Amino acid sequence: EVPARLKSAGVELLLIDQVLYCGSTVADIAELPFITVCCALMLNQDDNIPPFYTHWRYHPTWWARLRNRASEQLLAVIASSVTMVVAQHRQHHGLPPLKHQNEAYSQLAQICQQPAEFEFPRPSLPDHFHFTGPYINPASREPTSFPFEQLTGQPLIYASLGTLQNRLIEAFQIIAEACHGLDVQLVIALGGGSSPDALPALPGNPIVVDYAPQLALLNRATLTITHAGMNTALETLSNGVPMVAIPIANDQPAVAARIAWTGSGQVLLLKQLSVPKLRRAIHQVLTHETYRQNAIRLQKAIQTTDGVNQAADIVEQVLSTGKSSLV
Repeated sequence: EVPARLKSAGVELLLIDQVLYCGSTVADIAELPFITVCCALMLNQDDNIPPFYTHWRYHPTWWARLRNRASEQLLAVIASSVTMVVAQHRQHHGLPPLKHQNEAYSQLAQICQQPAEFEFPRPSLPDHFHFTGPYINPASREPTSFPFEQLTGQPLIYASLGTLQNRLIEAFQIIAEACHGLDVQLVIALGGGSSPDALPALPGNPIVVDYAPQLALLNRATLTITHAGMNTALETLSNGVPMVAIPIANDQPAVAARIAWTGSGQVLLLKQLSVPKLRRAIHQVLTHETYRQNAIRLQKAIQTTDGVNQAADIVEQVLSTGKSSLV
């Protein structure tokens, strides 16, 4: 139903999230130009790059390329029920088949909110791929109350496991226990997964809230404990704050791998999470200046970009010229 409705609505250009494999087919059926937007981790397949659902490190070696390719082929088999439906629609409308996942992305412009410095080396990206930097706009955030008067001035650790995979009460308990006894103040944002009243009494008396004004707290933070969601990672780095990453699902393992690769934090897999291991990781990041230096290096890289404005400029250029954006 979507292509016909797009035409009747007078839509001239589509912005399609890269994770929507069907998006380019919708655009092709509707005969509309489209731009691919990488809202999360960029997904462009490359044998040199580990798949998005893995925490594997980057290794430019033959065995790593073979491993990556085999994993992508396995994922293609798992996703075949989706790709077959898309293929049927393309055949029905006389469109050429998509022979490779990368063919589902725009040939006009692909915009990504990662800075290039927060991505593994990718020499083979198309010219119309743009690392624009994060799409952070404080004005778009709903006001969120927070007891700022309870902040003590101690080094602030901000802990958030996102708003989707966040019903991990045991993980929050481990975080509180790992921070207890350190000269820090812990703030835990539950992200709507549960209420502060549902949690047992946590050691160290951390501030626990449903939702937090994340940007304001990151501006004060010394360390972020995060699920390695792309938005939280980029917002943390935009403030020059190092991280301890505990990836949970989706592309978070691969985002965590980039945190480790850039030296901007430590990574603990969820199945490895324990109080002693987390406390060691926290101590490592707090006491080794290189983590903060690397976070500040990425902060400076982000500051040289102009994420929202650059992305909007690219969109408007494609819309006005109908040509590949090479800016």
